[in-house]
Amino acid sequence: MTTTVLLPSSIALSPTLPDGVRTAAYDVREPLPDALLDADALVAWGNPTEQLADAARRMGRLRWVQTLAAGPDSVLSAGFAPHVRVTSGRGLHDGPVAEHTLALVLAVARRLPDLVRAQDEHRWAADLGGVQRLPHEGGEFRSLAGARVLVWGFGSIATRLAPLLTVLGAQVVGVASTAGTRAGYPVITAAEVHEALPGTDVLIGILPSTPATRRVLDARVLGRLPRHAWVVNVGRGSTLDEDALLAAVREERLAGAALDVFETEPLPASSPLWDEPRILITPHAAGGRPVGADTLLTDNIAAFVRDEPLRNLVRR
Repeated sequence: MTTTVLLPSSIALSPTLPDGVRTAAYDVREPLPDALLDADALVAWGNPTEQLADAARRMGRLRWVQTLAAGPDSVLSAGFAPHVRVTSGRGLHDGPVAEHTLALVLAVARRLPDLVRAQDEHRWAADLGGVQRLPHEGGEFRSLAGARVLVWGFGSIATRLAPLLTVLGAQVVGVASTAGTRAGYPVITAAEVHEALPGTDVLIGILPSTPATRRVLDARVLGRLPRHAWVVNVGRGSTLDEDALLAAVREERLAGAALDVFETEPLPASSPLWDEPRILITPHAAGGRPVGADTLLTDNIAAFVRDEPLRNLVRR
């Protein structure tokens, strides 16, 4: 009996297939054609919410969904039947997200948004160049050397990011569900985080979207940070209270923020976040390259047909 795996049009994929498995391509932007509805497995990447929900309603033989996204929230909320196994793309985005996060942190430390605005105005920003104060002099975050960085959501992406921050001189502490040491870095729990916030220069959010993390980065958390601190969010937009952040930045209770993810995406043109000069915006650009997707698919397709445990299983 042939096993059919549907591959998305949004990325070029060529996994190695065991005997008895065939693949078929589908357009993520369109409803699945009737001829593909009896497939056994669906690989998702960049699928609009409505098309995932449509597939969940119409694919009667489906037994497994593999999302290439690190966070499986869109698949888990699409309405697939309880017996359909779901696996994530955890690990595929560690390098790209770590690079993007480092770029955002360095950009705000070195005031690149202000410098770009000065360039647009043909203005030599003498206050940002020439003779400068030493890093952290006057209570400013201007360098990773000696900076205290708190990473909330210390998973595989954070363990890739932390050494990059360390090599530039930062002191890194993680926040996770259990305390201890991970990859050589101290990790505290959310219950302890409020004691750490006042001594933080940069708070980086790499949290997944779950009921427990919804707006966990709220006014209370932001209010514990020092006035010179920056917030960087590359996890999920639902984990940050955007209104509380905007108010804190406008009232100069925070230095600013760099945001790659938002509660509503694309971020509406009417959002006041766009016009705040102390907020740097990138369009969910951190994790757009699932590195190693073919290897993950090769392993999981083989395991699927042999009824063996799947990698990155998030729902049985």
